[in-house]
Amino acid sequence: MKRFTQGAVGVLLLFLLTACGSGGASSENADGFKLIKDGELVFASSGEFKPFSVTAADGKMTGFDIEVGEAIAQELGLEPVQKKMKFGSIVESVKAGRVDAAIASHTITEERLEHVSFSTPYYYSGPQIFVRPDSSVEKLADLEGLEIAVSKGSTYEENAASISTNIIFYDSDVTALEALNRGKHDAVITDFVTGKEAIGAGMEIEGKELLGKSEQAIAVAKDNEALLKKINEALQTLKENGTLAEISKKYIGEDITVLPEES
Repeated sequence: MKRFTQGAVGVLLLFLLTACGSGGASSENADGFKLIKDGELVFASSGEFKPFSVTAADGKMTGFDIEVGEAIAQELGLEPVQKKMKFGSIVESVKAGRVDAAIASHTITEERLEHVSFSTPYYYSGPQIFVRPDSSVEKLADLEGLEIAVSKGSTYEENAASISTNIIFYDSDVTALEALNRGKHDAVITDFVTGKEAIGAGMEIEGKELLGKSEQAIAVAKDNEALLKKINEALQTLKENGTLAEISKKYIGEDITVLPEES
């Protein structure tokens, strides 16, 4: 009896450890991909990256990324469920299985590819330098040794670090731009669309040198390739039927879902 009890306890412990190590995504549907909850696509965004994601008074997020997430969920026959998270924690949340996907304007980078898989790009962007109107800065070389603000966890840190060690981090690009507008820091490096939106909202800042182009994509856990395949198929459909372009023009005022050379 003692030997049987020990064996039963061992099996129970093994079951519990397996369950604990499985992360959040554990429900596999008829199409073969895993979801945190059957029938739902749980996706993360920051809600602090206007016009891509912004938080309304009721706590719900709206914006380009959010509507893209909703359109993908519809294509997959799933209910969209949005989760607001600090940008710097989103990739880890995908990796750990706390959300099914990140639809949060992530640039595809080699470092991020070590932790998650990325979809085909759903829009194209690029970093730009933003300063106050009284600044003499015109290009990246002019920022040598100056104080540069960027959003925490973004790829813009690499741009800033290439010219200065004096880097200040914010939880969102918008708050960094607001600080610049109030007289803090010498410059902000962020997405050119976000800077353009801030200028349109009345911030007294100016865009200077563009620092390249980047591909923005949806992040999915590495062990959920079936879901990634379905998301890519949905994106292709949304591109072909004009839905992505329509969403882009609604929030951005232009179509950023195709490469600039293709525009």
